[in-house]
Amino acid sequence: MAGNNMNNLTTLIKRLEAATSRLEDIASSTPDPAASTNGTSTASTAAMTTGFSEPQASSIPTPKQLPEPLPPAIEGFDALMNGEVEAFVGRSEGLRGLIAEQSASVLRAFAAERKFLIVTTKGKKPDIQSPVYMEILKELQSTIGIVNDIRVANRGSPYFNHLTMVSEGIAMLGWVTIDPKPVDFVNETLSSAQFYGNRVLKEYKDKDHSHVEWVQGFYRIFKSLVEYIKNHYPSGVTWNNKDGIDPQEALRQVQSGETRALGAAPTFSPSSGPPPPPPPPMPTLDRGPPPPPMPTNGTSSSRAPTSDMGAVFDQLSRGEAVTSGLRKVDPSQQTHKNPSLRAGAAVPPTRSDSQSSGGKSPGPGKRPKPESMRTKKPPRMELDGNKWIIENYDNPPERMLEIDAQISHSILISRCTKTAIRVLNKANAISIDSSSQVSLVIDSLVSSVDVIKTPRFEMQVLGTLPTIMLDQVDGASIYLSRESMKTEIFTSKCTAVNINVPGRTEEDDYKECPLPEQIKSVIRNGAVVSEIVEHAG
Repeated sequence: MAGNNMNNLTTLIKRLEAATSRLEDIASSTPDPAASTNGTSTASTAAMTTGFSEPQASSIPTPKQLPEPLPPAIEGFDALMNGEVEAFVGRSEGLRGLIAEQSASVLRAFAAERKFLIVTTKGKKPDIQSPVYMEILKELQSTIGIVNDIRVANRGSPYFNHLTMVSEGIAMLGWVTIDPKPVDFVNETLSSAQFYGNRVLKEYKDKDHSHVEWVQGFYRIFKSLVEYIKNHYPSGVTWNNKDGIDPQEALRQVQSGETRALGAAPTFSPSSGPPPPPPPPMPTLDRGPPPPPMPTNGTSSSRAPTSDMGAVFDQLSRGEAVTSGLRKVDPSQQTHKNPSLRAGAAVPPTRSDSQSSGGKSPGPGKRPKPESMRTKKPPRMELDGNKWIIENYDNPPERMLEIDAQISHSILISRCTKTAIRVLNKANAISIDSSSQVSLVIDSLVSSVDVIKTPRFEMQVLGTLPTIMLDQVDGASIYLSRESMKTEIFTSKCTAVNINVPGRTEEDDYKECPLPEQIKSVIRNGAVVSEIVEHAG
């Protein structure tokens, strides 16, 4: 009996050993989920069990580089972009079409100005006339020009006033070049934008309130920008002159994306997942369109030209076919048969020449820079021969500039702002161009006063003045004397022009006479007849 029990026990032990071996095989072939979850391999677990552990570089956590905090000026600009700018772009997308397209360019212009401000926080200020400074401003100038190009290319659009308001207002981003009162520049730009924005308000206040909200949203950008400038740059943009790096290097870091420590540009749809890739580089306005592709002469366009001599010998091996693309020269254009052509310039092109040129036309000339982006020049007032030249005055400390003129002197006033000028004695003629808020007091003139692109212009005539010519003047007040009642006034593309004439007696006040702005034209007997539109009431 004892022998049988012993045999049963031995058999049971063998069966247990076999089951244990089987379970160990299954366990070794199955990965441990806990180990994989914690990032530790089975081999490392076994090594830890036996008391040995080999260091692994991948298991050592790499310290995360903390981003450098944003400067307060950049944080404030991000708040501006995430606030009023984002709201304006959203309203523009609701209106769709050209308005949405132009608002996208406005957004890119603000992003370009953010890059400019980041460069100022990292680099020292370069000379404003240096190529480095112009290179830093290049992207901002380009994006501002694109906003204006959309308006120019769509003059016939029913939303032309919308596009013009934005193109006039985007010049507010030029405040970064204005010292020491950038807030005044932004407020003046707002006045220019309001001229067209108020037209939109008048047209759509009873038709579509979304356009009204869109205009008011654009006005709020100006208000937020003024508050931002007052808080961070009340006297103009400041650079990191104390411990900054070279401005060229700062620009390179911003363009190459090495300034991630300063934070990325604000995103406008945080709930939509990761931000989209950056837009393609915008076209520059300093260069013309790319040249047209070279003719292939029947060869495959996929073959790129090589710099070795293989292509030359390949062409020579074609034999007489090499000259198949040449044009036969007319005998009248051969210089050895026409000696008169040798002394002159190039041979004048014929009609066949112009047709064979493939329609190539010279690229467009360089666009003029916005007035706010031009380099400031020193004020100048001098007599050059018989011509007085007054230019580049901006709110001069003198209360009024005085010119002691003669009857042969002509006076040229250009690029002046908030300037009062007194012309003594009788002069020949006066011309005012590309100025703003200019006040002029004259005695008498022989010829005329010519005013071009000068908003908010004021003039008082004490003696006689034969002619006044106004072109593209928005807002003008002209006071005439009793001796100048026969003055002829010519206007073109002008608005809000008022002529003030003296009363019947010396004690009476001046009488304000607005010049007409609206003209009605009708066809009568095959001819166009134009009449002034009169408003009753």
